[in-house]
Amino acid sequence: MKGVNGIVLEINLSTGEIKKLPVSEKIYRQFLGGRALGMRLLKDYLIEPGIDPASPENPLMFMPGLFCGFPIPNSSRTCMVTKSPITSPKNSTYPYASTVSYSNMGGFIGPEIKFAGYDGIIFIGKSEIPVYLFIENETIELRDASKFWGMGTNSFETAIIEEIGDRRFETAYIGTGAENGVLFSSVINTGARAAGRGGTGYVMGTKKLKAIVVRGTCMPEIFDHKNYVDLLSQIRLSFGAESESKKDWRYGGTANALQFSSDRGSQAVKNYSEGSFADIEKINVHAARVQVWKRDMACYSCQLSCKKSGFAKGAYGGIVNEGIEYETGTMLGANLLVTDLNGLHKMIEIADDYGIDIITLGNVIGFLMECYDKKLIDSTFLNGIDLKWGDVGASIELIHLIGKNTGIGKEASKGVKHLASVIGKGSSDFAIHVKGHELAAWNVQGYAKSFGISYTTANRGACHMTGGEIAGQNLSVLRDSMGMCNFASSWYKNDLHYRHFIFALTGIALTEDEFQHTGERMFNIERMMNCNEGFTREDDMLPERFFKDAYTSGPQKDVVLDRNEFSKIMDEYYLSRGWKVSSGIPEESTLQKLELEFLL
Repeated sequence: MKGVNGIVLEINLSTGEIKKLPVSEKIYRQFLGGRALGMRLLKDYLIEPGIDPASPENPLMFMPGLFCGFPIPNSSRTCMVTKSPITSPKNSTYPYASTVSYSNMGGFIGPEIKFAGYDGIIFIGKSEIPVYLFIENETIELRDASKFWGMGTNSFETAIIEEIGDRRFETAYIGTGAENGVLFSSVINTGARAAGRGGTGYVMGTKKLKAIVVRGTCMPEIFDHKNYVDLLSQIRLSFGAESESKKDWRYGGTANALQFSSDRGSQAVKNYSEGSFADIEKINVHAARVQVWKRDMACYSCQLSCKKSGFAKGAYGGIVNEGIEYETGTMLGANLLVTDLNGLHKMIEIADDYGIDIITLGNVIGFLMECYDKKLIDSTFLNGIDLKWGDVGASIELIHLIGKNTGIGKEASKGVKHLASVIGKGSSDFAIHVKGHELAAWNVQGYAKSFGISYTTANRGACHMTGGEIAGQNLSVLRDSMGMCNFASSWYKNDLHYRHFIFALTGIALTEDEFQHTGERMFNIERMMNCNEGFTREDDMLPERFFKDAYTSGPQKDVVLDRNEFSKIMDEYYLSRGWKVSSGIPEESTLQKLELEFLL
């Protein structure tokens, strides 16, 4: 089959054995690559439900998307696929029941894996000593990483390239958070591009795998080269036009949404108790442009350059490798009532150096701030930290305890669901998670049919990238499987639709209906794997806060979700999906229609 390498690597960290596994054309046609291909392979490795995510039996996969490595604009994305160490159902017969986990990152590592001749890398087993994987085309070696164990991500990235002696190698790695057992640890590449969600870094840490280091010099053959070149020329011209959309992305990336979201009342503020932040101008994109940012950066084959770096001043000054984005700026800014822009950048820098997920981190700190404010806990519980709203210094103290997994960090490193079980006293009502996975920075009041549905039905637990309606959810998993960035979706339409690129590369011809059908298959394999672990409709539920606590200000003031109305919305969703309304489990006829009978 054209357009793919046809091989995934399997690395057994327990034995050191390395295999090149062929992937059938049928599987490529059904799942394409990236996230969905990883899920299809994950199903074969998880031979029974309830496997401990920290065990050697749980695989960890680096899965570049189908388009990854081709110079198609915004085709850099790679999915980390594994079984989640964070999530859990309300009721299950399996003590280690959890959802699937997929976490998407840009940068340059995915294209380099494809250049080396592989459509993915699967790690199984567990090493006795710290190791890293070295790949240069056909040369594949596990090397001792003992001297790198204990390094933060900033120092490691420099040290590993010095050891290799060639800056053309791309790397992906964990920080000390994952080494120390923080459940919500990330995998980092190319200066803070993170597979942040779902604990993929934690799983990598349990396997004693510090990094992968990759360089390649090949590419797959293309099915219809002339068609491909024509499409490439057209899409490049489309991106070349100086549109307002492209200017906005270059100006501020996702940080543009900080002001927008606050203005419309959809921002996570004060542990999701409000939707608008009165001091948003102090930390918004314009403040960052003037005070901190000096440079725009892009991922592989990207024209939008949404990443930012610069230099912060004052007590929390220093080099900024990763400027605020919407999620990081909200979760460590508005959600904590932080107004110090330099301090906000410093918190992001520290969290990235530990290699921990900033979305969950902001949830954890905000939850503990509210518990402290309501006197459900005291400073003794927090190892002496006076954890007041808006306090950057106190937040940094807590980040260090979490990253080191010591003191209160031992409990906090397990997320808000666990913390609520420890603290009790009604705190679970404002522990903001779905299935144990913390919500992202978009609030729910007034947005039940978009963010509400997205959070409850996302297959990795609460996720803002899934979409609130079925067609959008199908497209989301398709994008993750093609390796395409969500931010560029508006350019790929009509004659430049994704499916035309799929045909040019592989020869797989899909109508629009068949394209949607493929996305539906991808979404349902994840859902069914979760159901087999014991997840049902009762787990597709938002936190109590959204049904009880109205905002006191902003455009969504006095709004709360109605339970009956939200239940009806969910009924309609399950019916449209072809799932049982009573349980949320896909109907047998639905699985048969999608050629997923093997899941029954």
